[in-house]
Amino acid sequence: MRVRVKICGITNLDDALSAVSFGADALGFVFFEESPRYIPYTDAASIIRKLPPFITTVGVFVNEKPEQIEKIISLTHIDIVQLHGSEPPESCSFSKRVIKAIRVKSLESLDPLIHYQQKVSAFLLDAYAPDAYGGTGQVFNWDIASYAKQFGRIILAGGLTPDNIGEAVKQVMPYGIDVSSGVESEKGRKDLDKMRIFIERAKRTHVSL
Repeated sequence: MRVRVKICGITNLDDALSAVSFGADALGFVFFEESPRYIPYTDAASIIRKLPPFITTVGVFVNEKPEQIEKIISLTHIDIVQLHGSEPPESCSFSKRVIKAIRVKSLESLDPLIHYQQKVSAFLLDAYAPDAYGGTGQVFNWDIASYAKQFGRIILAGGLTPDNIGEAVKQVMPYGIDVSSGVESEKGRKDLDKMRIFIERAKRTHVSL
């Protein structure tokens, strides 16, 4: 099977439609106001209405109130909730499927995964940074990501670029991959050539699930 590709940090319609035309499976919209890739939910809703069918849309939240998440779900019609903060397992139940992001520093970073197994559809593994919740462009030890597959579906993130994506997919064989800064021309804006090459190289590599 081919790996699923999520392009995250979408802030405008042109980037969204370009990602789709290049073969992206999912688009991520960041609803965390402190992020340089933040998009108001009204703008995200406008983009989502213009997307073709069969494209999965993901809302990214950081320690947001559950009632606000449900409000944004109803107004934007996102398909999946991605929790990128310190949300406990009991806060992972919504009207949509949930991806729980884990920031990886060492193998011990995976310890909480067992408590989320019955609550979420997949885990997104990103590089740990003390002052950011994601989008840092840093790579972590991919051996840890391979080990994490025993806990469920793994979406690999963290420092992925057109230059390293082929090796990342071959080594980890994840369910999906997530990229934001690695295909940008500036924060919040995609470099179309980088995005096209990234998706082509990712999907060229088959994975065993």
